[in-house]
Amino acid sequence: MQNAKNPVPIPFSGYQKFVVFILAFLQFSIVLDFMLLSPLGAVLMPALSISPAQFGVLISSYAFSAGAAGICAAGFADRFDRKKLLLVFYTGFLAGTLLCGLASSYHLLLAARIVTGLFAGVVGSASFAIITDLFAMEQRGRVMGFIQTSFAASSVLGLPISLALSNRWGWNAPFFMIVAVCLGVGVSIVAYMRPVDAHLKQTPDRSPLHHLAMTVSNPRYLQGFAATGLISIGGFMLMPFVSAFNVHNVGVPFSSLPAVYLVSGLCAAVVGPLIGRASDAFGKFRVFTFGCAMTILMVLIYTRMGEHPLWYLIVVTVLFQLGIFCRIIPSTALTSGLPAAADRGAYMAITSSLQQVAGGVAAVIAGQIVIETASGALVHFDWLGDALVGTTLISLALLYRIDRLLAGKIGDSAPIQTTA
Repeated sequence: MQNAKNPVPIPFSGYQKFVVFILAFLQFSIVLDFMLLSPLGAVLMPALSISPAQFGVLISSYAFSAGAAGICAAGFADRFDRKKLLLVFYTGFLAGTLLCGLASSYHLLLAARIVTGLFAGVVGSASFAIITDLFAMEQRGRVMGFIQTSFAASSVLGLPISLALSNRWGWNAPFFMIVAVCLGVGVSIVAYMRPVDAHLKQTPDRSPLHHLAMTVSNPRYLQGFAATGLISIGGFMLMPFVSAFNVHNVGVPFSSLPAVYLVSGLCAAVVGPLIGRASDAFGKFRVFTFGCAMTILMVLIYTRMGEHPLWYLIVVTVLFQLGIFCRIIPSTALTSGLPAAADRGAYMAITSSLQQVAGGVAAVIAGQIVIETASGALVHFDWLGDALVGTTLISLALLYRIDRLLAGKIGDSAPIQTTA
């Protein structure tokens, strides 16, 4: 929580600003690669003769492989310079993305998504471990606000461009674009990012397996893991079928989807940093509570929509996204205060794995719940919204306890040290 004796936000140094920019751009590439299949679903499913259940598996395969990689990496994530770890797995991520672009069948694409996920899962956890090493808790709301705008940037820049490329050259063209753009990000990391190895002086000399076991059994960390999993599982249920729902249920033409992503992405790009600042200024749990209320209201409206004009869908999408951002940004910043410095890499790797595995489970379950009619319309989509409401309420209770724990009001008599 924000220190009441020091309400003035801690400013960023010049190097910290560079790190935020690089990590935000890196997250942009990871998020775009993951999000890309959802809006392409309306084109990809008929092109490769994929059923809704198969499409759910295609989405979840990335998540499951990323989750498995994160668990495997957790034991040794704190034993290396985080910059080197980041570069190795980012290179593998780009190779997997290239394979996605080269895939010519459902099974080849499935294999390529598994490869991409294996590396992407560790890239995300390494990025967030770097954030917790270089930024104090009083700065992390703003950092997460900027980092999470990668979702907005994906919508504003990546998805419309990707959809345009797919309309012109085929569904696999956007993957080649990602590889070309992300090579520059990798070069910038090599050239300008400093080693991130201060944690090596604090890491006890113990085996990777022991380090993993101690991390997953820590009662403090288990609360953060549970909250992360619940926050992830609800959203992932909706994500794979959003484009199909917008086209076949709401009645918006596929050619108009870029406008939906563009407007909602622009709004998210503006409010993301503001939500981060509000989290640092007014309290991360307060902002999270507001986000939960907004999410519940908008998901009940969205998942029960019939045919509506484009402008109405855009308004609902923007407000729904506002609720999501008001949950993700403060919750990520708040739970980052749980791990000790020597455990941050392992904690973030496990957290990333839980996000991916929870999302994968959610996508598979959603694929079994949602039914596609002969016209392409989706039935039982509202059931997925009800599930999101339930997970949102439970996560609110968990974040309340974590907030009190970090403030020293339960558990230890003193707040947990969270400064970098």
